[in-house]
Amino acid sequence: MKEKNIWAWFPVTFLVALFCCILWGSASPAIKIAYRLFQIGAEDTASRIVLAGARFMLAGAMTILFGSAISGKLLRPEKGSLKMIAVLALFQTVGQYYFFFMALAHTTGVRGSIINASGNFITILFAAYLFRLERMTLRKLVGCIVGFAGIVAILGGGAALMEGGAVTLSGEGAMIAADVFYALSGCCIKIFSKKENPVVLSGYQFLLGGAVLFLVGVLMGGSLTFYSASSVWNLLYMGFISAGAYTLWGVLLKHNPVSRVSILGFMNPVMGVLLSALFLGENREAFSLSGLMSLILVSLGIIIVNTEGRKKAD
Repeated sequence: MKEKNIWAWFPVTFLVALFCCILWGSASPAIKIAYRLFQIGAEDTASRIVLAGARFMLAGAMTILFGSAISGKLLRPEKGSLKMIAVLALFQTVGQYYFFFMALAHTTGVRGSIINASGNFITILFAAYLFRLERMTLRKLVGCIVGFAGIVAILGGGAALMEGGAVTLSGEGAMIAADVFYALSGCCIKIFSKKENPVVLSGYQFLLGGAVLFLVGVLMGGSLTFYSASSVWNLLYMGFISAGAYTLWGVLLKHNPVSRVSILGFMNPVMGVLLSALFLGENREAFSLSGLMSLILVSLGIIIVNTEGRKKAD
């Protein structure tokens, strides 16, 4: 009997997925802390773009290094993969994180973490209706509705949205725009990974997208000033967030059914809210009735949309 791979042993799968979700969940507080450490004001868009670019150039280099270490050889993209890398760099890094970094300058970490989870549901809609990659089912539709209900709840409910005071374009609106780019990149990765190693795609698109953001930010007059050693460690950690999480998540997907790994993604917004409360002091919003209700609905929505696939895989 063939020995089961350790990555497919559920306790290991769960703990590694939890670690990945802690990393992703820490992104919002880490970026908001970076704005303080680098003294980047809410209106200093150029320096925010430089910071995003520096983060993802580091993330790209780390992803390629980690992936090469795991595979035992230097990961290099095939010639035919360059166009795919460019498309992903445009959507996943330049588009998504331009808006992500903008949003976190104008909204709380708790709100950002919960709204950011809407990317899971937008991806389902895009995959079914825009890219025709999969069929929409009743369970997926219900999961999306439940998840979006959680997003509406954190924004103050339907009445608050209708009055127009619950969201701003530079804050919550920018986070939703980031989620649209996330959904587009997710569908592209699903298509491109049939031809190329997803770790290769992630690493090199981070590197390219980060370089584009950095150059654009510098040309706009942005800069980074390292006021303390904490600034250096913060930037290195932000690079590791993406590199570590994407690399380990890719390993889990390689050795497990996609549905088993994807369903554990419900921990992502949970970690984002808890870490924002811990490091940013946003306890009141995180543990308010609307905050807890939003988190429950969003997490439940992620579980619902992934449960159907798990039954079929099992």
